[in-house]
Amino acid sequence: MDFVAINPLAVLAAAVAGFAFGAAWYSTLSGPWLRAVGLTREQLAESKSAKPFVIAGLAQLVMAAVLAWFLGHAAGGPAEPAELTWYDGLRVGFLAWLGFVITTLAVNHGFQGARRALTVLDGGHWLGVLLIQGLVLAAIGA
Repeated sequence: MDFVAINPLAVLAAAVAGFAFGAAWYSTLSGPWLRAVGLTREQLAESKSAKPFVIAGLAQLVMAAVLAWFLGHAAGGPAEPAELTWYDGLRVGFLAWLGFVITTLAVNHGFQGARRALTVLDGGHWLGVLLIQGLVLAAIGA
């Protein structure tokens, strides 16, 4: 499957869904997250830059596009396209998280001396994002 064959509407929908999940996740778990990174609400409020949100949005688009590409290969590629199922979306999202995301977080947080709670919180967030993106992509058609 070539990147040209990817459904841009599905990618955009998956990116928006992933971004919305992240907003809900970190809004709900802001207290534990602040403790895990060692910040106070006041310190966080001092940085009023939109830059992290722009980067997060762009990262969600890239992640959704690559996940769509993975899903296309999991479904047989353009030579033998198969209908994607919700299970395909969850399976590929989970494997991407397991193989690339949680391993990267564990290594980086380990060397940074970050609290284990941060790895759990951030890892849970990215697991949710990839599962949701996989479901959206499978439902709309990657």
